[in-house]
Amino acid sequence: MDIRARTDRLAQLLEQRLDIRGTGFETKLRRAGRLLPRHLRRDGARLVEAMKLSDHPRLGRQVDPKQLEKSADAIERYLLSLDAWDRRRGIAVSFSASVLLNLLILIALVAGILLWRGLL
Repeated sequence: MDIRARTDRLAQLLEQRLDIRGTGFETKLRRAGRLLPRHLRRDGARLVEAMKLSDHPRLGRQVDPKQLEKSADAIERYLLSLDAWDRRRGIAVSFSASVLLNLLILIALVAGILLWRGLL
């Protein structure tokens, strides 16, 4: 397994599915933050550490390829299960609901002040 190719693929998926910009897997993983579950953030950190170790000839042998494959598969499976359009729609609905709630509170406040002053 080529760790660089696999992390490049995961970086591409992070950008496509979660709209995370940046250069390289490590930056995108850090920016993803809480958008990824804790166990996947841990798996991502394991992949980043393996990338650093793979540059060194002796330390590169300490990396367990099966564990890295398992970690990369878990992250890829999760990212492929996400729907970017559904996520964007959820953000838009949440924002709209927030604005609507604030507008209703403002209307109720204005009506309350008008009632209190006897103008309504």
